[in-house]
Amino acid sequence: MTRFVRPSAAALGIGLAAALAACGKSEPAAPPAAAAKPAAAKTTAPGGADTGASAEEVARQARADVACPAKIASPPRAEKAAVDDVVGVRPGLTYEEAMNAVLCSHPLLVAGPATGRGFDLKAPQAATLRQGFVARLAEPRVVKTGKQILQEMQRDTIARGGNAVREDLKPGQTKWYVATMGVQGHERVVRVAREERFAAEQNPTIDSVTTALLKKYGTPTQDQRASASRLPLLRWAYDPLGRLVTETSPLYGRCMGSSDPDGGVSLSPDCGIVVQAMLIPQKANPDLVDRMQVGVVDQAGGYRAITSTEQALGQIDQQRRAQEVEKAGKNSKAPTL
Repeated sequence: MTRFVRPSAAALGIGLAAALAACGKSEPAAPPAAAAKPAAAKTTAPGGADTGASAEEVARQARADVACPAKIASPPRAEKAAVDDVVGVRPGLTYEEAMNAVLCSHPLLVAGPATGRGFDLKAPQAATLRQGFVARLAEPRVVKTGKQILQEMQRDTIARGGNAVREDLKPGQTKWYVATMGVQGHERVVRVAREERFAAEQNPTIDSVTTALLKKYGTPTQDQRASASRLPLLRWAYDPLGRLVTETSPLYGRCMGSSDPDGGVSLSPDCGIVVQAMLIPQKANPDLVDRMQVGVVDQAGGYRAITSTEQALGQIDQQRRAQEVEKAGKNSKAPTL
């Protein structure tokens, strides 16, 4: 069986959602540029006029409680286990640990709940769960006139009508998506994805990035080199016992990951950790990397987490109903007949 999760939707809370299919559980993906910009800090002049805010001011206000370096109390991965982190963020961390680790990876990152995404749990009160968060670099808050806002709306409408390509990330920017599962206060990471668009004049070569990925994650299950019709892609897939999936394994081609923070992912109890990296070359020079996406998902662990969360929510709802019945029995009046 597999669980499917929906891709991201518009808003800073781009998130993870899953439509249950007959064969399992899975998560969908988001259209390009679906993420809204982080909320900016609001400053006002003495007379009450809005003066906007710099990116540093926006980040300073949003990150008031962030303490770095991040403190991780969750047990580390076993010594010989597969490397399963993206810049230190990995499945199994708590919601708070992952949030802190992400924010400590860059001083201008700000984060918010992943709203509009998530697994479609078959359980009461599932909509109340926080199923992860998204993080992006803070941007300046610019005060605009009504005329400027109208002009921007018109340009956006024309661009959409012409199917114009709109870049979600500017050079030098980064974004994250972290999916979690569990009842309130006990959420654990099941998936993490990060995308980085390299700054102008600092684009690494395809070969150097590939070498760095192989050095960190080891022998890959799949090493897809660039061609006229395919982007460079590396995948490290493991079974639930931590064994590398190879071409001779029946799981080869079945245990897929997702490197795109806006993309969906499928969860299957037959697969374990899956790491996936996608390199998007520059258009002007395909030997250089414009953007890099790296994602990790714990498929079997995520599948178990969804199942146990559904059961826990069901038990909580049963207790609620029983308490309401007991209270009604004590306080309700006999009907007038």
